[in-house]
Amino acid sequence: MLYKRLILNKIEKVLNREEFIILTGARQTGKTSILLMLKDGLTQSGKSCFYFNLENQETLNLLNESPTNIFELLPASKDKAYVFVDEIQYLNNPTNFLKLLYDDYRDWVKIISSGSSSFYIDHNFKDSLVGRKFLFEIFPLNFEEFVIFKGAQDDFANWQKKASKYYDEVIGKLWQEYILFGAYPKVVLADSEELKRIILEEIGGDYVKKDVYEAGIKNTEKYFALMKILAKQSGQLVNMQELSDVLQISRLTIDEYLYVMQKSYQIALVRPFYKNIRKELIKMPKVYFYDLGLRNFFLNDYSTPEKRSDKGEYLESVAFREFLSREGKVDKIKFWRTADGGEVDFVMGDKAYEIKFDRKNAQEKKYAKFTKSYPEIKFDYVFFDNALDVFYRKTI
Repeated sequence: MLYKRLILNKIEKVLNREEFIILTGARQTGKTSILLMLKDGLTQSGKSCFYFNLENQETLNLLNESPTNIFELLPASKDKAYVFVDEIQYLNNPTNFLKLLYDDYRDWVKIISSGSSSFYIDHNFKDSLVGRKFLFEIFPLNFEEFVIFKGAQDDFANWQKKASKYYDEVIGKLWQEYILFGAYPKVVLADSEELKRIILEEIGGDYVKKDVYEAGIKNTEKYFALMKILAKQSGQLVNMQELSDVLQISRLTIDEYLYVMQKSYQIALVRPFYKNIRKELIKMPKVYFYDLGLRNFFLNDYSTPEKRSDKGEYLESVAFREFLSREGKVDKIKFWRTADGGEVDFVMGDKAYEIKFDRKNAQEKKYAKFTKSYPEIKFDYVFFDNALDVFYRKTI
């Protein structure tokens, strides 16, 4: 069964344009399912659609010989072909493949492709597809998609409309599952906590190792050690030199590992917001995991937030995922921190949020400097006891 993702609405708006479409994101986030749903929709509307998975070695070899060999796989027709290419990163030169077909054959073929992180993982990669593509990042599910996968969209809609103890309990239970085990589709659909953990172990082990292998990293032990450290430091500043000292590897190697982790959509580095670089001197990024379940796997801790020693950082990680769902891109999310200790957890456009697990820890005077410096930015709090309401029952 294929479950509709909210990003489909955005992709469908450009399906009839001539630009090619690329879906990228972490492994196991549902890119193939999205391709198949797009294919089904176009087929039903009368378009000529074809699907190829480049894990098929025979197909891969043919297309590696020449991009134009794609036409050997298609029947002769006067109709434009919509060609879905899954795992395009396995081509020797995927950008050349897409560029040539776009420049010379876009009237005859439109490519809709999926590519894992390694499509963009090369430091020497030059994006020759500018103006020729629409790129969509596919993240783990947000909570609205999560309830669709759980078959609870009617309960969710009723919960949003009115206060009800029954719906509060139903949606609250789903929310707890969501923030404990994350939102990789396969994990969400697993019918027991034990199975969820097994699948997360597979994702956190085998699939991350695949990213590491394709990135050419040889010291996987140090790579995974860094992942575990970052899981503990989620929501905190990333000090490259400190990490280098702890792991006893070079600063250059730390930079390389972080680059791969970002391109593999394992972690995100959020950059500081500032307008006065003299006064706002903090330049180090903060780290977050794209998926809460993956973070918990590396921490080996699936306990509920109330029982955790890292409850503040945990809620901040939850907030990051929800803000990412709304903003769409990591670079639209910032944080504010000054050398003298002033800080605000998230700044996005004309809104800013401080994340506090307990209301008693919210002290207005701590944020007076920010609100005075940026009166045009609306400041607010997110607490654990109102997070679900703030993100899904109120407009943020």
